[in-house]
Amino acid sequence: MEPLSIPVVLVTFCSFLVSQWIFHVACPWLSERLVPAYLTLTHMQRTEWNSRVVSTVHALVVGLFCLYILLFDDAIKKDPVWGDPTLVKLNVGVTTGYLISDLLLMVYFWDFIGEKYFVVHHLAALYAYYYVLSQGILPYFANFRLLAEFSTPFVNQRWFLHVLGFHKLSNFSLVNGVAMASFFFLVRIAVIPVYYSQMYSVYGTQAFYRLTLGARSAWIFCSLCLDVMNIMWMRKILRGCLKIIRSSRSQKPEMLLTNPKID
Repeated sequence: MEPLSIPVVLVTFCSFLVSQWIFHVACPWLSERLVPAYLTLTHMQRTEWNSRVVSTVHALVVGLFCLYILLFDDAIKKDPVWGDPTLVKLNVGVTTGYLISDLLLMVYFWDFIGEKYFVVHHLAALYAYYYVLSQGILPYFANFRLLAEFSTPFVNQRWFLHVLGFHKLSNFSLVNGVAMASFFFLVRIAVIPVYYSQMYSVYGTQAFYRLTLGARSAWIFCSLCLDVMNIMWMRKILRGCLKIIRSSRSQKPEMLLTNPKID
């Protein structure tokens, strides 16, 4: 493997530092002043709150940049394997710094926010992204993967509403639940055929065979690993949606606005 360039290392390191700063400093300071209920949370809940705020900020920044690249970067459209990776490397560097930060926080606060599937997810992504950052390969596919971040804010918002005391059948929870399921399906499941059709279109080409065996293996293995987990999570989301629908039919209409901590 080739060594990482200095600009890539700097972007990744800055992303790591910013993620840690938001978790330890910015989020607690702002949350205490903007969300009074934050002060009533337990230490475990505050830890997860801070972690999810960092996750949301990262998802919005990287997701929007990813969409811009997907729409306007003609170089990676023309050559998805070896196209100019400059912008993609910048975005992947931001994600890499965040993933390392989040992984360390999960290990340190394992009893609070530790989750084995997220560890597998982070390690698989980091393994694949190393090839992108060091060799500048597969920019289109690396960027396409980052579309998944658009579902993250809604997943986190579901937890925020729950911990703030919003009833699962409140209007806010229901709207967010629909948005979460819809975005998760669109950016993580519905795109699977598109992603693998693009992968198949370059398989066997000269550009494909220019990739090292390690790069090809990382690309295919990590893609399959991430998609298996996405399908598992989508299954859980659908089961939760069905449970909510069944519950809503048995609840009185006036209960839909229940919000014990806010009212």
